[in-house]
Amino acid sequence: MRILVVNPNTSESMTRAIGETARRAASPGTEILAVQPLYGPEAIDCAMESHLSAVAVMDRVLTFGEPYDAVVMAGFGEHGREGVQEIVDVPVLDIAECSAHVAQLIGRSYSVVTTLPRSVAAIEDRLRLAGLADRCASVRSCGLSTLDVDRDPAAAMEAIVAEAARAVREDRAEVICLGCGGMAGLDEAITARLGVPVVDGVAAAVRLAEALVGLGLSTSKVCTYAPPDPKEITGWPLSRHLGAEVR
Repeated sequence: MRILVVNPNTSESMTRAIGETARRAASPGTEILAVQPLYGPEAIDCAMESHLSAVAVMDRVLTFGEPYDAVVMAGFGEHGREGVQEIVDVPVLDIAECSAHVAQLIGRSYSVVTTLPRSVAAIEDRLRLAGLADRCASVRSCGLSTLDVDRDPAAAMEAIVAEAARAVREDRAEVICLGCGGMAGLDEAITARLGVPVVDGVAAAVRLAEALVGLGLSTSKVCTYAPPDPKEITGWPLSRHLGAEVR
């Protein structure tokens, strides 16, 4: 089985960290193909960057030249998941929904700890749209940008631990979800500090992707996620004009 794991940011160090986490979570025999867009924001912290990244991610998936059995979108509720579901015939999972689904299997309520305060509302809206908000105790910000988390994981862990502890103490959260793909790999250390289950969305999505592929299930194409009608799209995908191909 081959799973294409797409970091929506163009940060190479973040792609490496996400790829390492995905490989640790994967079952024997599962190959992880960790990639990033060919263009777009280095890190996503607002709606404009998220929408720009969505186009770049769809472009990256469309032009990836190797076979794969599932796609994991490693942005926490970033835009574009539904578009990718329309353009490929394999299961497509995003880490926000996967982490919330897993959290609800192991606790009555969960909280998300994310990056900047401006990301809180976007995650709340995403969980509400997905029907996953009822058991979400809170979405909390650790006060760091996505690049801050990428550049200094040790400092990020301290900020995440502090906010997660408040979620458990003040919001009665029983499970913590890491609300950023750049937080991949911090779950075990935070669990050890707090004694509370911590769900890494990248790891959860990889395992759920394996389950869907193993069950022979994929996205329904009967209506909502049917392929787009053929029509001219001027000037896109942009990767056609960039020259070098990135694996």
